Amino acid sequence: MTTPDDETLIRARHRMLDSIEDDARDMAPLIGRAAFAPAVMAAMGAVPRHRFVPAGQGHRAYVNRPLPIGHGQTISQPTIVALMTDLLDLAPTHRVLEIGTGCGYQTAVLARLAARVFSVETIPRLSEAAAARLDDLGIVNVILRRGDGAEGWPSEAPFDRIIVTAAPERIPPPLIDQLAPGGRMVIPLGRPWERQWLTVGGKDSAGAFTTRRNLPVAFVPLV
Repeated sequence: MTTPDDETLIRARHRMLDSIEDDARDMAPLIGRAAFAPAVMAAMGAVPRHRFVPAGQGHRAYVNRPLPIGHGQTISQPTIVALMTDLLDLAPTHRVLEIGTGCGYQTAVLARLAARVFSVETIPRLSEAAAARLDDLGIVNVILRRGDGAEGWPSEAPFDRIIVTAAPERIPPPLIDQLAPGGRMVIPLGRPWERQWLTVGGKDSAGAFTTRRNLPVAFVPLV
């Protein structure tokens, strides 16, 4: 039996999903799709976002907006998490590199859709807290590492998919090198406080890498 608090969270999560669906329809001319894949929406509905926000912010967890998580970082707006996940076009066999673990929310969503997620975070306290949350939720197909995200994770490369959750001015070359042929990368690009673009990159079977812009966004800088 669910408690009144559980029911409140369930209703809030359903409202979040409805808001994401509304955003997808509104953004369709820009993002090239009017809805996100059912598997992506199922993952968004299954991950308890309130477990990934700071203490005292649980009542805001399912509002479709970004929230501060400390150390100058944020948990991204749910619509952006869903969009970036959808753009990755994940398969259950994929090995994914995530740059910027943050609070671990995007990591948890990825973990429901891919075989293995390798996530790099430069801020020790964020990495430690994310590891504890993921462990508490029984998520076992994630490996975390503290380090410079711009260097990727060479010892585990190549990766089928790469997602970057903070914005560099240009794509770090090691990340391109670590993307497998046929792989895809989703990354925000641009300077802080200027227009940034969510960008989708792909590497063909011959190793040629190309990019296309998807949506104007605002992300914290990659540090």
